[in-house]
Amino acid sequence: MADGQHPDGPAGRDGRIIRGWPGPARADGVPPVLDLGFDPNTLQTLRAQLRGCVRHVGFPEGQVEDVVLAVHELAANAVCHGGGAGRLRAWNLAGALYCQVDDGGLATDSPAAVNSLPCEPGHGLWVVQQLADQMQELSGPDGTSVLIRFDRGAMRHFG
Repeated sequence: MADGQHPDGPAGRDGRIIRGWPGPARADGVPPVLDLGFDPNTLQTLRAQLRGCVRHVGFPEGQVEDVVLAVHELAANAVCHGGGAGRLRAWNLAGALYCQVDDGGLATDSPAAVNSLPCEPGHGLWVVQQLADQMQELSGPDGTSVLIRFDRGAMRHFG
């Protein structure tokens, strides 16, 4: 199979396996190590719980903050552009952490107020691509899912 492509991957919003999702092989049946719903008022909680989870599964401290920043950018995008809420799930499999962020499926052009880290608007996906080892987006009428993979111990630098 192509690099990173597996026949099965994490479950979609409806619990079914997303075919062709570049995630861990046979992830169906493996429960996520973190499963959180979020909205504009809970992004700080999302960051704190994700930080604890990533530390718990053994990622080095510098990489913990990279994971938190990348996932926060995806969650903020889901809140601002995907209907105001979303869901984060993370799997710790085969030396990598897979984080899937799903938006609420109700796209909007008017950004919601977001309890966000300070940043320039419009750079979120670029930041995610710089920090994650792999990123895949799947969009459809029911919303958008983004899956990112972080290999344990692989440090990324902007550039």
